[in-house]
Amino acid sequence: MKKTASLICSIVLAAGVAVAAGQEKEGATKGNADKGKETFEQCGACHEVATDEKKMGPSLKGLFKRDKLKNGKPVTEANVKALINAGGNGMPAYADLLSDDEKNDVIAYLKTI
Repeated sequence: MKKTASLICSIVLAAGVAVAAGQEKEGATKGNADKGKETFEQCGACHEVATDEKKMGPSLKGLFKRDKLKNGKPVTEANVKALINAGGNGMPAYADLLSDDEKNDVIAYLKTI
């Protein structure tokens, strides 16, 4: 009986850890894609999202499906946020222009396109 109870406890514990790990991976950015789409409207003057066409800046269509950013770094939330913060190549730095929540919202939106 004790072996059965121990086995059940072990399975429940392992399942709980697996669920928690999955939630952490899925929800890495806790942004709101709908709000991010609104915030992104100001970015749309320079960045296309519907086509691969380059405007002043590169198209961001399918950004999170790419292997690398234009700077050669892997496409990760942290690297995209770093680009948003720092700007460069004509893009202004948004470190002080957008809140962390707004940046997370934009990243959540970019994941949908």
